[in-house]
Amino acid sequence: MKRPQSYTIEHTKRIWAYTFLVVPVLFYLTIRFYPTFYAFFLSLTDWDIVSRDKNFIGLTNYRNLFQDPIFWKTLSNTGFYVLYGLPISLLSGFILAYNIDRLKKGEGVFKALYFLPYITSMVAIAWVWRWLYQPAPIGVFNKILISIGLPQQKFLFSQTQALPSILAPTIWADVGFQLIIFLAGLKGISRQYYEAAEIDGADNWDQLRYITLPLLKPTIVFLIITGTIRYLRIFTQVLNMSYQGEGGPLNSTKPLVLYIYHSAFQQFDMGYAAAMTVILFLIILMITLIQLKVMKSED
Repeated sequence: MKRPQSYTIEHTKRIWAYTFLVVPVLFYLTIRFYPTFYAFFLSLTDWDIVSRDKNFIGLTNYRNLFQDPIFWKTLSNTGFYVLYGLPISLLSGFILAYNIDRLKKGEGVFKALYFLPYITSMVAIAWVWRWLYQPAPIGVFNKILISIGLPQQKFLFSQTQALPSILAPTIWADVGFQLIIFLAGLKGISRQYYEAAEIDGADNWDQLRYITLPLLKPTIVFLIITGTIRYLRIFTQVLNMSYQGEGGPLNSTKPLVLYIYHSAFQQFDMGYAAAMTVILFLIILMITLIQLKVMKSED
C-alpha cells in the first residue's frame, strides 16, 4: 500500500514541476520568440501596417537599407553611444564603487544618491537636462559659462555638440546601476585575499590589479554585455531631447532604434523597419557572442 502512495506523491510532484516549467516556456514562445521570427518574415514584405495584405518582396528591404545614407548615419551614431558611453559609465561606476566600499559609514547614503537617477524616469531626466542646455537666461549651463566669462554653447542645437550632450545624462543615469553591481561584486570578494596580500607586502595598486579586477571578471562581463545592449537600444533620451524628437540637428543624434520607430509609425513602412530590427538583433547577438568568447578565452 505504501508503494502506490509514494508513486502518487512523486507523480504529483512531477505534474506540478512540469506545470511551472511550461508557464515560462509559453511566455518566451509567445512574447519573445514569436515576435522575433515574425520580424524576420515582415522584413521580407512590403507592408504599411494599415492594410492586411503583406506583399512578399524578398530581400528588397535589405538592398534598400544598405543604400540608405540615413541608416548608415544612425548606425554610426549608435556606435558612438556604445563606444563612448559604455566605457565611461563602467569606469565611473567602478571608481565610485571601489571608494564607497572602503567607507566605514555612510555607504547606504551614497548608494541611494547615485542609484536614484537610474530608477528615475528617463523622460523626466531628458526634459530636465534639455532645460539645462537651453540658451541663457533659461539654460543653467550657459548661465554658468557666461558668469565665468566664456561664450554660450549651442549644445543640442549643434551638429557636433548635440550627441555628446545627449550622452552625458545617459551616462549620469547609468552610473548608478554600474555602481550597485560593482559593489555587489566587491562585497563577494573574501577579505582573506587582501589580508594575505598585505602580509606579503602588496600595496593597494597590487591588490587592485591581482585580486580585485580578476575576481570581478564575471561582474565586468555581465555589465559589458547588458550595458552594450542598453546603449545599442538608446531611444527615450533622443526622442525627448532633440527638436520634435527627430534626432537632429540633421540626424546628428538619431540612433538606429529611433529610425526604426520613425519608419514604422510615421512613414508606415513596417517591412523596412523590420529589416532594420533584424540588423540590430544580429549586431547585438554578434557583439554578445564575441564578448562571451573573448572573456572565456582569457580564463
